[in-house]
Amino acid sequence: MTNYQSDLLRLLNDRGYIHQLTDATALDSLAMKSVIPGYIGFDVTADSLHVGNLVQIMLLRRLQQAGHKPIVLMGGGTTKVGDPSGKDEMRKLLDDEGIKSNFAKIRDSFENFLTFGDGPTDAIMVNNDDWLSKLEYIPFLRDVGRHFTINRMLTFDSVKLRLEREQPLTFLEFNYMILQAYDFVELSRQYGCKLQLGGSDQWGNIVNGIELGRRIDGAELFGVTTPLITKADGSKMGKSVDGAIWLNAARLSPYDYWQFWRNTDDRDVGKFMRLFTDLDLDEIARLESLQGSEINEAKKVLADAATAMAHGEKAAREAAETAQKTFEQGGAGGDLPVHIVENGEIPLLDALVEIGFCASKGEAKRLIAGGGARLDDEPIKDAGHMVSVSDQDVKLSAGKKKHGLLRKA
Repeated sequence: MTNYQSDLLRLLNDRGYIHQLTDATALDSLAMKSVIPGYIGFDVTADSLHVGNLVQIMLLRRLQQAGHKPIVLMGGGTTKVGDPSGKDEMRKLLDDEGIKSNFAKIRDSFENFLTFGDGPTDAIMVNNDDWLSKLEYIPFLRDVGRHFTINRMLTFDSVKLRLEREQPLTFLEFNYMILQAYDFVELSRQYGCKLQLGGSDQWGNIVNGIELGRRIDGAELFGVTTPLITKADGSKMGKSVDGAIWLNAARLSPYDYWQFWRNTDDRDVGKFMRLFTDLDLDEIARLESLQGSEINEAKKVLADAATAMAHGEKAAREAAETAQKTFEQGGAGGDLPVHIVENGEIPLLDALVEIGFCASKGEAKRLIAGGGARLDDEPIKDAGHMVSVSDQDVKLSAGKKKHGLLRKA
């Protein structure tokens, strides 16, 4: 079914979010006559979410834009177990203090994408540790565990992947799918939640929750998944050669975030605009049709819109101005990372590591050998080069995307 009548499913469909959904007709009908509370769960395994999580955050934003209620479920409880989906090995388990710290830092990211409050369509944030940590083992197994068969659990991709690769899957992780299904039941009971959204790898977990809610409470619940978001080169969205593209400014500057979007492949511009910005669909169609060098202007529009959403209009404007000064005017913008050189001189290897462009001197040597290190836009191929910094900043570059300033103390 693609001829949706509700604003919600039309919006999701037109912008490319729908991969699978349960009972499309009933969900479409429900969305036309009532406010649907819908949720997505986020484990707090790091102190920031990243671009790989962004399509899920945008799903909640679309839910709210269509007049429904987003529920951000923070996995304070399930993080203690670890989601085995898509993993070859067990996640590192965090203690309570680590989870609490990550929770607080991740919360800030959502404030930029959703409107929180007490209204019928205002977003709320809840923590599944509030109910999971109160469960008693034997009653939980008796009341919930009996609805799951080992036979079926072994068919889920998250389990099959580990077993096929002969990687250990702990009993703790094996329980994750039961706990996630139970989350849907609790959210249905406490908040009237009718919808779970997630990535395509969560389909089995979502269906489990729908079936558990029906069996235990007779609840009518729904699920929607998004397709796996990949870039035109086939790589997974959210990763770069330098690692995760973090949403928190403390982990990745707004300038570097802007640059990530500015460096989008020509073939991905339209898709990413539909998924990750609020730009009008007609305007997106015009921008993605640009040819030759003109497509670069579309990429700047994408970078401006995506950065403004994550970091605010001011940060996006400053990032764009810095990029223009750095690349188009040959100067050095004010938002570039700065490393202070105490004595006016520093080995190039140390400069590349200390400014954060390379993780080690070995990596810096390889960068230099490959011609990727530049001082004031001039390639330096001597790994023993000493950089002298006087009263004027020295521009340090690693590859085409990383730029910073060396400044005398």
